[in-house]
Amino acid sequence: MITYHKIQVEDCNVFYREAGAKDKPAVLLLHGFPSSSHMFRELMPELADEYHLIAPDFPSFGQTESPDREHFTYSFDHLAKIGDKFTEAVGLTKFAMYVFDYGAPIGYRLAMWHPERITAIVSQNGNMYEEGLGKKWEARKAYWTNPTPELRQQFSSAFALETIIGQYTFGTPEGSVGPDGYSLDFYYVNLPGRAEMQNDLILDYRSNVALYPEFQKYLRDNQPPLLAVWGENDPSFIPAGAEAFKRDLPNAEIHFVPSGHFALESHHTEIARLMREFLKSALG
Repeated sequence: MITYHKIQVEDCNVFYREAGAKDKPAVLLLHGFPSSSHMFRELMPELADEYHLIAPDFPSFGQTESPDREHFTYSFDHLAKIGDKFTEAVGLTKFAMYVFDYGAPIGYRLAMWHPERITAIVSQNGNMYEEGLGKKWEARKAYWTNPTPELRQQFSSAFALETIIGQYTFGTPEGSVGPDGYSLDFYYVNLPGRAEMQNDLILDYRSNVALYPEFQKYLRDNQPPLLAVWGENDPSFIPAGAEAFKRDLPNAEIHFVPSGHFALESHHTEIARLMREFLKSALG
């Protein structure tokens, strides 16, 4: 059974989903763009018999409150600080993380700040290596170097329905992805004020790439158990990003599924099986 809650963190009333008994090993599930904790709707029931699962929505995503930009900074560092305070508010002192897309640099910050809290990492298309960035990032890097108003407006195409559908369906088996996820994402990302909040995050993504060496150092210094399970046809974060984990974590487990960016939409059962086997070994 999944239950639904809200808790106050700074200026945000943070929405989160929860499943599994609290005396079970904890797993924090961190969503990506343009999604929300809704992306874990099918994964959580598959693991709730053995794990305590918590999946929050970040500010400017899903059901979490989104303070206006004059009073709240929409940066990855700030979202990570909200995530850090959220884990403390819900009583997570030791936990594994499932990180995906935007949730990856947020989760990796949490791991750097509190390595003693992290029991294991599952990275599903959650990149921390330059070689994992697909060709689409070349245009983003040009924007980060010269963030003109015209380019900012151009990247607003990321919120178009056609773009979001493409994120969900590209590289997936035909007919394997239902419309629910991308339809809900389109609704949330187009709520009043959110487009500009999301544009702030698109620009600030450069801070994540700048931190890649520090994320990698965290891995080398702490050697956390890590499972990389990747949608192999993802044009955003390509398979080389999964394979690169072996450079810093020789014991990392690397698996690919025949899907795209939102691999849970088509392969949640297989990913749940891989997670269960990995977490049983990693957590004992």
